[in-house]
Amino acid sequence: MSAQSWGQLLLYPLLIAVAWVQVRRSASLSLRADADRITRFNSWFIRWAFWAVLLVGLVDAAISFMRVEGLLGPFLSADTITALGRPQFRGPNVHIPLIGVAFLLAFVSRGPSFVWLALLVVLAELGIVLSRFIFSYEQAFMGDLVRFWYAAFFLFASAYTLVEEGHVRVDVFYAGFKSKTKGFVNAVGSLLLGMAFCWVILVVGFGTKTSIINAPILNYEVSQSGFGMYVKYIMAGFLGIFAISMLIQFVSYLLEAVADFRDEPGKREPAPLTQ
Repeated sequence: MSAQSWGQLLLYPLLIAVAWVQVRRSASLSLRADADRITRFNSWFIRWAFWAVLLVGLVDAAISFMRVEGLLGPFLSADTITALGRPQFRGPNVHIPLIGVAFLLAFVSRGPSFVWLALLVVLAELGIVLSRFIFSYEQAFMGDLVRFWYAAFFLFASAYTLVEEGHVRVDVFYAGFKSKTKGFVNAVGSLLLGMAFCWVILVVGFGTKTSIINAPILNYEVSQSGFGMYVKYIMAGFLGIFAISMLIQFVSYLLEAVADFRDEPGKREPAPLTQ
């Protein structure tokens, strides 16, 4: 076995040991308190993803616009302008630094989050309508930006929707169950359906270098339009973010379900749906 393989193998007992130590240190916390901590961590993770797609979307769209209009000449050398047309250059030198900046913003910011992507999608689509029908102007990167932000909004919102009980539930018997029975059903469902589904995505998507998520990311895959946005490989990574965020949230959901089954106090009620 290679050193990398040994490193990956040793990572499993290390993580188990870290989890054991954390459980021992927080033995006095209730299940609901642990669930709340996990949810808050997941909120930070999604906030990081939001800032990443916001910054990457704005900067990459700006670069594509300046390339198609020939506006980069006064600011960059000819070699750099040519390099920006290669995804293998734009990804490591533009996108990854922006994702690093997003990591820092997620720590210091507690305000804007993925819900703002809904507004951004509307504004991006409005920009397409205005430029097309008023100025007769449209470029490939404009549609790419809408798809980029919409895909992020759709996938990043899933964990929040789980917290607020907003996912569609085929309710035949569930509504009539007692709180303890609902807790049992939710716990079993989280383990056998929710977490299993997330692990399938992660294993299939990241199993090998040619997997459906790994391959586009490793190759910096982009769309065929030369002056479109170079973010298709990042959109493949959205599936991984979806699976990880949902897996984390299902752990929190499981703890809440077990707490319901044990009739522990402090049950959190989801926010009421507005008409």
